[in-house]
Amino acid sequence: MRGGEAFYLVEILKGMAITMRHLLSNMFDPQRMPTLEYPDQKPEYGPWLRGRHRLMKREDGSPRCVACQMCSTICPADCISIVSGEDDRADVEKAPESFDINLLRCVYCGFCVEACPCDAIRMDTGIFELAADNREAFKVDIDFLLNNTTDGVRR
Repeated sequence: MRGGEAFYLVEILKGMAITMRHLLSNMFDPQRMPTLEYPDQKPEYGPWLRGRHRLMKREDGSPRCVACQMCSTICPADCISIVSGEDDRADVEKAPESFDINLLRCVYCGFCVEACPCDAIRMDTGIFELAADNREAFKVDIDFLLNNTTDGVRR
């Protein structure tokens, strides 16, 4: 056996010793295991974690968005599309006719929330589990965004 092969065998034995140590410690002390049984045990997220988007409403129920296009401009994934239109209210010049977000393209960076001058878009819904059976379910429109709530339940 050459010197390089002996060194190789020693390193394999060291790796196997580490693996056995972890295996035995997890078998005899399962409370220390970092694994969660996911559907039954949910991880606790901090308040800083971003969830699904939502649009804020005014007192009259209309969207707070003024269609300034700042969120769609700053979005690095280019997943927000806004079509602006005229608004008949005196305090607002424009309002979104459509506000669509493609959640499959979104990287959840939060730039859209920071760029919004009127605090119209937020990512504080508490919805982190995004699953659907088709791609069209991930393309959300203004009605969906206005009805998201902070408790993770759509109303």
